[in-house]
Amino acid sequence: MGANANIVLDKDEFEIKTLDDELRVDDLCRKLLLRFYEHLLHEQVSPEEASALASSADYFIRDFVIDKMRRNILDEYPHIVRQFAGNWYIINTLEPNMQELSGHLGGILAFYRFLYRAGSVSASYLDTIEKECNELGFYAERITSFCDIKGDGYLAWEQECSLKN
Repeated sequence: MGANANIVLDKDEFEIKTLDDELRVDDLCRKLLLRFYEHLLHEQVSPEEASALASSADYFIRDFVIDKMRRNILDEYPHIVRQFAGNWYIINTLEPNMQELSGHLGGILAFYRFLYRAGSVSASYLDTIEKECNELGFYAERITSFCDIKGDGYLAWEQECSLKN
């Protein structure tokens, strides 16, 4: 199991109901992501690659899941990676591209594998995350179609992979 075998996460600690909760959870996630980085180093991942994976996981977890979606990182939300990669990343990046997005997806998948090994997410959820991280053709099409939007086409584009619940 590696360096993360002794991590025990209390799902309730990651609940966000108030601004104080959001700040507390953000700090918990920062610490958890540092543990993830240390785990990667323990697994013989180079410091450069570990840093890139942890940074991508950080971007997804802290900027998207916590700040934008205000969700518990240990709740099992299907389509959360699709919402991130097929919508939020695209509209919040100056020049969205598959090389950068692929890096983020690699970090997200590595982080959820880490959570799975720690017993914090189910095998079926890890499978869902893996499938969503591997939908590269879908995300490439979303980037292209976003760049091709004309007139009032944004609403139709957004509805194909909405951030709304």
